[in-house]
Amino acid sequence: MSKPVTRREFLNLIAATGGTAAVLGVGGALGLIPATSVASVPTLMPLSGQQRRIVILGGGISGLTAAYELTKAGYNCTVLESSHRCGGRIMTVRHGTLIDEIGNPQVCKFDDEPHLYFNCGAARIPSSHKNLLHYCKELQIPLELFINENKHALVHDTEFNGGKPMRNIDISTNLKGFMAELMFKGFNNAELDEPFTEAEAEKMLATIRMFGDLDASGKYTGSMRNGPASGGFIDEPVQKEMIKVRDLLQANLGALRSVLTENEGETGPMLMQPIGGMDQITAGFLRQLEGKVEYHAMVMAVHDHGDSIDVTYDQDGQRHTITADFVFNCIPSHLMVGIEANFPEEYRAAMKVIRRGVAYKGAFQMKERFWENEEIYGGITWTNQPIRQIWYPFHGLLRQKGVMLAAYEYGNGMDFTRMTQEERIESMLSQGEKIHPQYRAMAEHGVTIAWHRMNHMLGCSARWGQSTPENERHYNTLQQPSGRHYMIGDQISKKSAWMESAILSAHWAIAHMDQRVRSEV
Repeated sequence: MSKPVTRREFLNLIAATGGTAAVLGVGGALGLIPATSVASVPTLMPLSGQQRRIVILGGGISGLTAAYELTKAGYNCTVLESSHRCGGRIMTVRHGTLIDEIGNPQVCKFDDEPHLYFNCGAARIPSSHKNLLHYCKELQIPLELFINENKHALVHDTEFNGGKPMRNIDISTNLKGFMAELMFKGFNNAELDEPFTEAEAEKMLATIRMFGDLDASGKYTGSMRNGPASGGFIDEPVQKEMIKVRDLLQANLGALRSVLTENEGETGPMLMQPIGGMDQITAGFLRQLEGKVEYHAMVMAVHDHGDSIDVTYDQDGQRHTITADFVFNCIPSHLMVGIEANFPEEYRAAMKVIRRGVAYKGAFQMKERFWENEEIYGGITWTNQPIRQIWYPFHGLLRQKGVMLAAYEYGNGMDFTRMTQEERIESMLSQGEKIHPQYRAMAEHGVTIAWHRMNHMLGCSARWGQSTPENERHYNTLQQPSGRHYMIGDQISKKSAWMESAILSAHWAIAHMDQRVRSEV
């Protein structure tokens, strides 16, 4: 005798077919999804005239966060930044920007217009990242919505549909119908243990029918949700021909997998970005830290003396030493291991465990916004080619020109990293024109960024690898201070690659230090 599905089984079924977004919808309706968190900015004890000095190694967002909060509490902060700019992997490329890639330096030649820019590092702010949004509000950084998924953008696979790109909406609508039909059948025939009530079952079946636009018998026969083939305003709309989903499933559609999973996790909530580029976040912090940042300051040594800590650095051919009460350090750990320091061996060994992601991005200024003639306004086109993604700019809508992200390889960008600049540009052009025939003729002023070769970085986000007892021990070692020295940044986070992670690492460290200071009073 068959039994109805449990709530947990049903949510798992929805997740397997509809993705996290569908689970959030159903789970929220059933009251199973917790409320979002709020910002967790620590409340530091004001120094009230005491003199305490802090040195912050690196002007990434974790370093700027620490400097900002500690300065508000009355600490004397100095940020030592080895580069010519702050922000770390928050980097916006526009007219005149130096891309300081070792062996491949570039100066951006985009037209000098405010909407012609490219976020070559951090590019999106999820609405669930409460602490970052807190600082955007407090530092008066205006935001705009970021268009991540656009159903009118394209999905391209060189081995399907004769290599011709297809609309995201055509694929996703037909896939939802196909999967809903499977769910409808599975729901009626599944083996169960703690069943829905009859009324709940009827509601779920109705929800499945709506999800996939099924007919009354639970069959999928096509849909008008992806728009009509013709008509629809004056004339009667004509339904598009169904895509043969079985052919889709038989193809090696890496791009299709991206369509199904991209708007989940961090990219599931509403996304935003600062108006004018992601580096407006860096600028917001720096407005509050005037005179506290030393640029071109290369840290040479860190020595903890127990009751104080010294930082030695070189700047403009001169060697300097600062004596501080505490040091907060967001220098990438794989670079820090090469700097002289009297850390315990276990602490130094933990630094060596962290690996770095290999990310690559490229972009072109386009002479005309040709994609808008194809009814594409923002969003991402996915392809199974090495460039993986094309992002359409939503800022500067209906202007003549726009800057298009032409490649984004986050998993393994070493193939692009090994290429010359000319080879990278040609690769992006030849792959882009398979999606948009006019691509090569429209593209100009290409730029590329291989983060594994970016000066002062030599890598992208931190990677701890698989969760093992050994890795957990190393993580806990680095999160705790070594004397008066704290490591911060997304490298001291369980969820690297996000600005929120780096901010939270800074919050944890300065709150820990604050407790030590309070205990001394």
